[in-house]
Amino acid sequence: MDREWSDNQPIYRQLRERVIAMILDGVLKEGDPLPSVRTVAAEYRVNPLTVLKAYQELAEEQLVEKRRGLGMFITPGARDLLLKGERQKFLSEQWPRIHATIQRLGLSAEELLNPNGQKSSANAGENPDKEKP
Repeated sequence: MDREWSDNQPIYRQLRERVIAMILDGVLKEGDPLPSVRTVAAEYRVNPLTVLKAYQELAEEQLVEKRRGLGMFITPGARDLLLKGERQKFLSEQWPRIHATIQRLGLSAEELLNPNGQKSSANAGENPDKEKP
């Protein structure tokens, strides 16, 4: 996890977001334990209550579960649940702006799929210098 904190939102929210990113990226998998509250607090020099609050939010969202005497663990299905939510968030919040920009710039699907000007795989075998019949 990154050790820098932004002033834009509370540290517990940033911790929560970092754990979510680790789940989505596959760093933390279903059944994996979260680092202990004390370990995270000491490593990142934050109050243990801050870490606990982040972990509690994850538990309320059913992304982690507390196992008495063992700690917190990633719940089965957590990644799928996060992906569903992130996809919906992208489609409702980010995609409309991106789509409007694509329309405004007149970009084609070919240009979007091959931003470096490479030919698509359908045209990959063609010789660009050869005239077409």
